Amino acid sequence: MIRLGLCCIFRKAPIKFRRTTANYLLSLDKGDQRHRLASICMHNAEALYRALEFCHARGIGAFRINSQILPLKTHPQARYALQGLPGGDEIIARFKQCGDFVRHNGLRTSFHPDQFIVLTSPDSGVVERSLADLAYHAEVAEWVAADVINIHGGGAYGEKPAALKRLTRVIEGLPPAIRSRLTLENDDRVYTPADLLPVCRATGIPLVYDLHHHRCLPDGEGVETTTAAALATWNHEPLMHLSSPLNGWQQPPFRPHHDYIDPADFPDCWRDLDLTLEVEAKAKELAVLKLRRWMADAGIAFAGR
Repeated sequence: MIRLGLCCIFRKAPIKFRRTTANYLLSLDKGDQRHRLASICMHNAEALYRALEFCHARGIGAFRINSQILPLKTHPQARYALQGLPGGDEIIARFKQCGDFVRHNGLRTSFHPDQFIVLTSPDSGVVERSLADLAYHAEVAEWVAADVINIHGGGAYGEKPAALKRLTRVIEGLPPAIRSRLTLENDDRVYTPADLLPVCRATGIPLVYDLHHHRCLPDGEGVETTTAAALATWNHEPLMHLSSPLNGWQQPPFRPHHDYIDPADFPDCWRDLDLTLEVEAKAKELAVLKLRRWMADAGIAFAGR
C-alpha cells in the first residue's frame, strides 16, 4: 500500500509553525533572545503534535517536519542548545511525546533540509556547516522518531565526477545518527538518478526518487527502470516524491509545482508498490486528501483510514 505524506505546513488547517529572523533575534539582548527562542520552540513542539494528530485522524500516514522547527539552531551568531533555554527540558519532552505518538500510531516523520546543506562542496567550511546542520536534524529526529533526513547532491562545481567522489567520502565519514537516516534525492538542475545511484550503492544510502525532477532533468532511463533501481537501495519502507508542474507539461516552465497532483502524473508502475509518497503540492493537506480520493476511485491501495 501507499502511505501518503504531507510536507511541512498546512493550507487551511489552523496549525501554524513559528519562525524568526536572525536580524530580529540579534537585535534583542541575550536574555530576551533566550526567552523568545524558548517560546517559539515550545509553540512548534505543540504545533507538531497537533499536525501529527491531524494526519492520523485523516489517514495521512507521513509528515515532513520543517527544518526550521528549531529556528536558527545552527546560525553562527544565534546558535543555541535547547537545554540552555528557559524550560528547555520541557520542550524536549514535548518533542519526545511527538515521537511516542508517531510510534504508537504507525506514522512516519522525515526531514528535508534546505539547499544550504552541500556535502559536495570543495570548501571545507561549507561542508563543516552542513554537517553541523545535519547533526541538529539528527538530534531532533531522535526525539520525533524520524527515520529520513533527505538531501540533494548539491553543486557540481564544474566537475561532477570529482564532486560525487567528495560526496561519497563525506557520507562514509558521517556518524551513525546521521548516516542511518540520510537519503539522497535527484534534483531538477544538477544530479539525476543515474548520477546518484552509484553513490547510493557504494555508501548504502537510499535514493529518494523524485519523479517530477526526473522529468525536468532526464537521464535516458525510464520511470519503471529508475523506480526499480531506487527501490533496490532501500532496506526499509521506500520514500518517493510526486508533484505536477504548475502549467502542465505543454507549457514551460516545468519546475514550479501545481497546487494539486494531476492523476496523469501518477505512474502505473507505482500502483501496487509499498512505499511512502510525499506529495509536493502547494495546496498541502488539500492536495494530499484529493489525491487519496482519486486513488480510492482508481483502486490504488493506500495506508490509513
